[in-house]
Amino acid sequence: MPANSGGALFESNLSSLPLLLRGKVRDIYDVDDGHLLIVASDRLSAFDVILPDPIPGKGKVLTQISNFWFRRMGDIIPNHLTEIQPADVVGNGADREVVAERSVVVKKLKPLPLEAVVRGYLIGSGWRDYCATGEVSGIQLPSDLVMAAPLPEPLFTPSSKAAAGEHDENITYREVKQLVGDDMAQRIKQVSLEIYAAARDYASSRGLIIADTKFEFGTDDQGQLVLIDEILTPDSSRFWPSESYVPGESPTSFDKQYVRDYLDSLDWNKQPPAPQLPALIIERTAQKYHQAMEKICG
Repeated sequence: MPANSGGALFESNLSSLPLLLRGKVRDIYDVDDGHLLIVASDRLSAFDVILPDPIPGKGKVLTQISNFWFRRMGDIIPNHLTEIQPADVVGNGADREVVAERSVVVKKLKPLPLEAVVRGYLIGSGWRDYCATGEVSGIQLPSDLVMAAPLPEPLFTPSSKAAAGEHDENITYREVKQLVGDDMAQRIKQVSLEIYAAARDYASSRGLIIADTKFEFGTDDQGQLVLIDEILTPDSSRFWPSESYVPGESPTSFDKQYVRDYLDSLDWNKQPPAPQLPALIIERTAQKYHQAMEKICG
């Protein structure tokens, strides 16, 4: 797969900064002792597998949506963003062209080994766990809930942070405390629920339901909690249009669930290599990402 495919960026290869890590979507470069450059590619992962076909413009959409939410949630918790412009840390015009609109310069922080998932509705792995056990992440739920039902209250249902190629797994709050300590676990839970509530209320005013979302956190040199990675994007959240939502049915969405549903229709074991996507699926997925940006950012 070439770095650029049909106008999409599958992977970046900057010549002016050393590459530290290539994740499922983001490429991370070393800037200096205190900063990183994060480039959001157009790669798409599903079921923790990177798909061979990029989604044109996806990385730019993710960056714009994340920056919107980071600014909006700044009063709740500090985040990893800086005022440094990506174009100012790369050394040539070709690199500046790559990083334009899809990159941020962030503070170097210590990532915490978990994903802070908040669920407002019963869907996805939460629905599967509920069907099997009546619980989600060890939390007992009423026995009469249907798929996509609103939960009695938003739930903090964390997951492990799996290594590349492995699957995240739901964990209990007790396991979070074992990972990061009681005080940090309580802070993560409180902040995650607070961000979700603020985002849910804003999204509702824009005709969107945020069914669930996940946050990632790090700590600075003083041990203070900082929001990192991305926030409330179509990659990390389920967005449903309010007007067509019906409990008991699998809702339409402005996120990568559309691709997951397509892949579920195939005879694929959810292991690499992933199948290629038809042009129509790529086009409609790109449309959904842009629709999410328009709904959220205006």
